[in-house]
Amino acid sequence: MEIGSVVLITGCNSGIGAALARKFYSETELRVVITARAKSIAALRGSFKESERFLIRELDITNDDNIAALAAEVFLRWRRIDILVNNAGICYRSVVEHMDEESELNQLRTNYLGPMSLIRAVLPAMRERGFGHIINISSVSGMVAMPTMGSYSASKAALQSASEALWYELKPFGVKISIVQPGFVNSRSFQNVYLSKKARLSETLEAPYSVYYSSFSKFVERLMHMSHATPDRIANRIMKLVHQKNPPLWVPVSADANLFNILRRVLPKGIFHTLMFKMLPNPMAWSPQAPIMPGLSKDT
Repeated sequence: MEIGSVVLITGCNSGIGAALARKFYSETELRVVITARAKSIAALRGSFKESERFLIRELDITNDDNIAALAAEVFLRWRRIDILVNNAGICYRSVVEHMDEESELNQLRTNYLGPMSLIRAVLPAMRERGFGHIINISSVSGMVAMPTMGSYSASKAALQSASEALWYELKPFGVKISIVQPGFVNSRSFQNVYLSKKARLSETLEAPYSVYYSSFSKFVERLMHMSHATPDRIANRIMKLVHQKNPPLWVPVSADANLFNILRRVLPKGIFHTLMFKMLPNPMAWSPQAPIMPGLSKDT
């Protein structure tokens, strides 16, 4: 990373994005733009003071006109964007049967289509300069799909696949790509999940998937509280990544992300999925009519 590099970070209102904003705010040799949706801008302005090198801007990652306007403003001001951190994202917790087109598109636009639009907005200048670093914050869910999170996993898997293709496409031009994979993070982000209309009904009514939501939500919350990975620790890892001369493509940033990466590579698929099923919170109690998988019992 060069002195005076311009950094653009999305989704800075909470979690990893807020930790990144704090971290980059203290890096006085950098010029930084942090962004969030309109409803979070006032809170950001209360936490950070704008200056000649630190800007706070509204960005709806699902709005292409908003993306184009922001990129144009930054290029007009500083003539460059050297580092893009695509952090903005949302998570729907709904079984596949309960997702609807509106929810699916909102998930996909926020976690995949929006980041790709922003990449396309900054990429030509990076390519022409022969310098740049695109960091896409993904999730271990992009590699290991979990029940009630199929849509989220699909959006993150799409982001990872496109990022991998970009790594090949941009290497000849000197532009670097990194995919950051957090697993369970010790934060309160589990409170910010979205539910489709049918999922919201299933949570409150006695329905076939109701126990999925109640048991899996508690399961995820418990694992997040147990995790040693925090937004600040992940932000520190991303800062180190920014300073690396040859940053890696794949960057697992929590113990469980590293573990799942290893297990996915070394275990046969049938054994891997059976193991993952056994790790779920009493899955055979989710439905008394559910068939028993080999090696499992109702008491598993």
